[in-house]
Formats: sequence, structure tokens, C-alpha cells
Amino acid sequence: MSRRRVLPVDPVDRTQLPLDEWRLVESRPHDDLGLAETLFTTANGYLGMRGTPEEGRDAERHGTFLNGFHETWTINHAESAFGFARTGQTMVTVPDSSVLKLYVDDEPLLLSIADLEEYERWIDFREGVLRRELIWRTPAGKRVRVSSSRMVSFPQRHLALMTLRVEMLDGAAPIAISSQIINREDFRDDFGAGLEGGPLTDKADPRQTTDFTHRVLEPLQNWHSARRMLLGYRVANSGMTLAVGADHEVESEAEVEQLVDTSEDKGRQVVRAHLEQGQSLTVRKAVTYHSSRSVPHRELFDRCRRTLDRVRSTGFEAQFREQREYLEDFWRTSDVELPGQPAAQQATRWCLFQIAQAAARSDQWGIPAKGVTGSGYEGHYFWDSEIYVVPFLTFTQPRWARNALRFRTNLLPKARERARELNQRGALFPWRTINGDEASAYYAAGTAQYHIDADVAYAFAQYVDVTGDLDFQHRDGVRVLVETARMWADLGFWRLRADGTSSFHINGVTGPDEYTTVVNNNMFTNVMARYNLRRAALAVNDLRTADESAYATMRIELDLDELELEQWTACADGMHVAKDESLGIHLQEDRFLEREIWDLSSTPEEAFPLLLNFHPLVIYRFQVIKQADVVLALFLRGSEFTAEEKRANFEYYDPITTGDSSLSAVVQSIMAAEVGHQRAAQDYFRTGLFVDLANLHHNTADGVHIASAGGVWNALVHGFGGMRHDEGRISFDPRLPVDWPELGFPLTVHGSRFRVRLVREEISFTLETGDEIEVTVRGQTVLVTADGVSVALADQGPLLDDSVLDRPVGLGDERADGSIMTSYVPTDPEDPWEYPVASDPDDIIEQS
Repeated sequence: MSRRRVLPVDPVDRTQLPLDEWRLVESRPHDDLGLAETLFTTANGYLGMRGTPEEGRDAERHGTFLNGFHETWTINHAESAFGFARTGQTMVTVPDSSVLKLYVDDEPLLLSIADLEEYERWIDFREGVLRRELIWRTPAGKRVRVSSSRMVSFPQRHLALMTLRVEMLDGAAPIAISSQIINREDFRDDFGAGLEGGPLTDKADPRQTTDFTHRVLEPLQNWHSARRMLLGYRVANSGMTLAVGADHEVESEAEVEQLVDTSEDKGRQVVRAHLEQGQSLTVRKAVTYHSSRSVPHRELFDRCRRTLDRVRSTGFEAQFREQREYLEDFWRTSDVELPGQPAAQQATRWCLFQIAQAAARSDQWGIPAKGVTGSGYEGHYFWDSEIYVVPFLTFTQPRWARNALRFRTNLLPKARERARELNQRGALFPWRTINGDEASAYYAAGTAQYHIDADVAYAFAQYVDVTGDLDFQHRDGVRVLVETARMWADLGFWRLRADGTSSFHINGVTGPDEYTTVVNNNMFTNVMARYNLRRAALAVNDLRTADESAYATMRIELDLDELELEQWTACADGMHVAKDESLGIHLQEDRFLEREIWDLSSTPEEAFPLLLNFHPLVIYRFQVIKQADVVLALFLRGSEFTAEEKRANFEYYDPITTGDSSLSAVVQSIMAAEVGHQRAAQDYFRTGLFVDLANLHHNTADGVHIASAGGVWNALVHGFGGMRHDEGRISFDPRLPVDWPELGFPLTVHGSRFRVRLVREEISFTLETGDEIEVTVRGQTVLVTADGVSVALADQGPLLDDSVLDRPVGLGDERADGSIMTSYVPTDPEDPWEYPVASDPDDIIEQS
């Protein structure tokens, strides 16, 4: 039975988060603090501040993060072996500068107990500013209006701005605002409670971060003046350095007193005034963070001063204006319009905004799995970025895409080292990392995912095809493609058949599905490696034709023998991709069908995700899938498979996919739409769309699922929009959902931006900037011009009955050895299963 979720059109609690197509709004303080802190994070890709209240309390998970700023630690394997990852990397919480504590009559504002007459908090995706308005009736009966804002700047990646305005509506009172910078990495609360000694703490959920019990941020210097404070640190093991600075500007009709001081782990500026009824007090706070792998903190202090000096000279409003202009440009090139679908529209824009917050100013750092919104997955970068996020950037924000790929180029030396460590030629990118070293301690579901090389190569190739950026290809892309192709040619081997033919095999790897590990000929890996090999040969030949001098330099640098190109082509042409003709499916790996099928329909809901409730060896014995594997290959390399193969594969693998990974639903949506399971496509899309807003995986408090957010764009454009790209050729075969009146989105190809509008009867294209461009619609080529062009549509593709997805297709089928595939659930020894012994397949299905 498929575990496809059937969500309502709008699964969000609208009494808590009222519907607004351009804003995320909170109508009352959220009961789930961790969830709200993630949803209302402000970030720019370099700097992220979780949506904790200005007062600092109450909060579940404080967090201010800098992309790539991390601590290292020794991985202590119970039983180590050669080549195991040796050094863990964990993103560090940098000092929290978001705190602006408010006291009225010396009573603190605490949302959890405050008598609030009015409350609203919101972030408008068009301005990128978190705002809050409330009216507080104090215990003494006085009424105070409190207005605040928080902005992490896109134009100025090191800058954040905060304001707090207090207005006395009824009564008069002494007011105090304490603006603070607090080292929360080493001190658990605002009052200096520290850490006890001991080893790294264990964690039950591998998706969460590691806690440290040693001092992480070593203080180097603290300094303050009448309106500015600076703190400097060095990370204990990684040696990274950090400086944080803050300036303050105060405005009030009343007389104001200011006190400022700094210590090793706290900076504090206290503003005091006595406000009469009708008077107000405003504090504006500019904060800057600068970090480095090794630059002395004194230089970082100077950088902080320069950033703050610019804000002092230009003012806050200029920064807010630049922020709005920056985001206007983003939405002009990126917005997906869903008329008549307000809940989906809001969630889609929230997802796209999250990608901007994760990628816009990552500036050649990677894009962490959680962006800079939380500490989940230790702040590591995965293959998620290249497959789920970079495609969105490539088609909408090419400069951001180039920066994301440059991160991989910069890690190439480390990837070469890792390949040598695993006895391979070329380069092997780590499965999870921050600094380029492999950080996955569990190699079976980590290092064994060699497909990361092909994923990186795919993103490089797609970027060049879509943008035409040959300068990037010739300087950076070709080197990555060559080194990854070398790894595949070395990793695989040739197997000679009895008839004299041979085929190329890749053994001992793990595909995207982490529930099937260290296997032979994982289909996704082989298909993507084949593409990697071919694109590497093509890139080298293109460089030779375009620039003989650059080609000669590259050959010398990489010690490239031209015979390698022939080898890569031969390996690609001979790549083994197994298919079971009786079922009409491609095997996820050579022995996949030898396993019995996990009965997902009989597995209690509390047993999911399986990885937290069953030993890996239990899971590995079954046909059960964590996330799309074969199905993902069908999407990424769709031109290599027939429509019949795609349908057969989807219908076989979908019912045994658990959805335990947030990466899966969006890909299942795309392929369900293409093959004709259009209701399932909508169900999967909605699951991916509301992963975080509805907290479907119950771990949004750890941070936004950035790859799933990227997948939402893919599902809309590739799934329902039916867009495909094959070596730069853009085609459309739409699948507009039956209850959607329209879908619209912009695409940028070779510098030309055009807008796509899809309705049931037609699809139209209008050129907005750049040269005219050709696209195809179901085989018909059209020229996209500024005047626009439309193509009539007879239908929105096939419509299939989803009931076939309600049970595994292979259940009860006969294997090649004559055995029958059965289905059951591994259970507690106190409640053993009786295995079916009937010989008739229908009887076995019934008993299972």
C-alpha cells in the first residue's frame, strides 16, 4: 500500500497562521516555539537568525548561524577501519545579537505570560523584514504599543538591522531596553549558565546536530565605545575566527540615559528613559558579523567597523530600500504564480523565499541542507543542493548557481585526496561535509554514495547547457568533469559474457535510497555515471575546439591522456543497467528482487521513519525505499527511457517508498504527473509543499528542508509545467492539475528571460528580456518573441487510475528461480509472524 499522504488543500492551522499570498503571518504567539523559530528565520545565505522573540525568551532553540562557520571534532569509531571519516564538523552558533529586552516599570515583557490586547508578527517576502506589532497591558494596568523589525540584508551579506519602538498609550512609566550580544554556544541561557565537562553528547536522531561540552568559542578581545561594541573569538579546534559588532541609534522625546559595557561573552547597551503618555522610545541596532578560516580577529574588527560606518552614514531606510529592490529583482525572475490557489500560492512563495535565504549570499560557500535556519544535519552540505536547489538557481538566478558550483570547484583538491584514500583515481566528493572532508561516520549510507560525483557533474553540465557560460565550463567545469569521470572509469570494471560481449559494472555502492546500501549496479548510480562519463568527454573535446591554448594547459595540469576520452566513452556505452523483462522494470540494484517486500500498509504509523525504529540490517533485507532512487533517475535522465518503462518503474517502486525522506515526494510528484497518475502527483506535491509549514516530518524545528523547497519549484515547472531540458533544448509537455485554472512562471535560458503561462486549453510564451529563443511543445517548435506565442493543447496528458499504487506490483510474482515474492513486517520477537506457505500467488497475497 502506498504511503502517499492525502492532505487537505490547506493543511495549515489558519487560526495561527492566517492566509496571505505574499506574507507569513502569525496571529498569536506560537505554541510550538521551535517550529515558529524556523518558519520566521531571517537569512541571506551567509547569515541566518532564527525567529526567536526580541526579548530572547521564551525560546526553544536560539540560533544565529554563519554559513561554513564550524567546529571540528574527532570521530571516535567503536571499531575503526582504514578510510573511515576521522573528523566531524558541526556548524557553530555564533553570538546572538537579536536580543532587545524590554522592561516597563522594571517588569520584563515575556510573551508567554504577557496580557496582549493585540499581536501580529509577519514577514513579507517582498521586503524580507520580520516585523511584530503588539499592545501589552502591563501588570500595573498601563498600555504599551511595542513595534519591532529585524532584517538580514541581501545586498550587504554581513549586515543585520533591528529596531524596537515603545510607545506609552495609557499611563507613564520608566522604560529600559537592554540590547545584548550573547555567546549562546558556550552559555545555555542569558544568565551565564555554562557547560559541564564531558565527551560529545550522543544523539538518538542522526538528523540532529551534535552538542559540545567543551568551550567552543575562545574569547580573544572585547571592546566598546559610547555607541558601539565589538567581540572577537576563535573556534577551539577548527581555528576559525569571528568578530561581531553592533552600533546603536536612539530616538525619543524624553531624556535618555545610555550605559554600555562588554565582557568576554556578552555585550550590553542599556537605554533608559521615563515616558509620559503619548511619548515613545526607539532603538535602532545595526549588527555585523565577519568570519574567516584563519584571519586574525583584529582584521575582522576592522571589517566590522567599516560595515557599521557605512550604515551610520547611509541610515537604516537606505538599507531597507536596497533590500526591497533586491527582492523585487528576485521575484521578477523567480515567482511562480498559481491563480485561484491561495494556500498553495503562499506556500510556494515561502519555499522560494527560503531558497533565496539559503543561497543568495552563500557566495561560494555551499548551501547547507538546512540553509542557515537551524542546526539540523550539523550544517552539512549534501548532494541535495546540486539535484534539488541548483536547477532552480540555474533557470532563475544564474549568478547564484555559478557561486554554488564554484564551491565544488574549490573543494576539488580535497576530493582528490578523498579519492586516493579510497584507492581511486580522479576525485571523490564527500557525501556530507562543511570543509571538504568526509564527515559521515556511517559509511554504508554515507561514503558509499559515490553518486555524489555524478550529481555534481550533472549540475555543472546543466548549468552550462542552460546559461551558455562557456567561460565557466572551460575554466572550472571541465576540471570537475574530468576528475569525476576518472573516478567512475577506475571504480567500475568490465565483465565478459559467454557470447564474447562485455559490460561495465559498478559494485559496492549506495544510491540515493539509504534503505538499500552497499550494492552492485545501483541503477541511479550507473545511469548518472554514464551521463558523467559522456559529458566529460564532450567538455574536453569542446575545450580543444574552442581554445587550444587553454586545452593544452588543462592537459598538463591534469596529466590527461587523450586515450582516457575513448575509455570514458566505452565505459558509458557498456554501462550495465539491469532490467527485469517479466515486470518491465529496471532493477534498483542487481539483487533487489531477491528480497521480500516490506508490508508498509501493516506497519504502524509510529514505526516511521524506519531508520529510527529498526536496525539497519533489518531494513536492508527488504524491498523498501527511503526516497526516490530509480524514479529520480527517470526524471533526471528521462530521454534515456521510454514512456512504458517510466510508467512500469513508477508503479512498481512507488508503493514500496516510505516517504521517510523529505527529498522523495517532490520527485514522485514529477514522475506521477508525467506517467499519468495525476491525482497522486497532486498528493505528492502537496506533501512536499507543506513539509515545513505543516511540520509533516515533525523536525522543522531543526531548520527548513531546503532541498524540498527547491523540489517544490521542480515539481511545479517540471511536473505540472512539463518542462524538460536535454543538453540545452527546452521542451514542454504540460500536466496542469484538473482543479487549477492556471500556472505561470519565468525561465531564463542563455540570458533570455521568458514567461510561461499554462491553462487547460493552451500554453503560451512571452519574451521579457534578451534574444528570441526556440522551445518545443509536444514536438512542435515555436519561436518565443516579445509579442508572445501560444500552442493549443488537446489535453493535459494521460489520466491513470491510482488504485494500482495501493499495493506493490511485484507482490505474488514469480522470480526467475521460481520463488514467489511475499510481503510482511519484521515485528517484535514476542509477536512472531507466520510466513505464508501457500503455493498460489493469490493466496500468498491474501495471507500477506
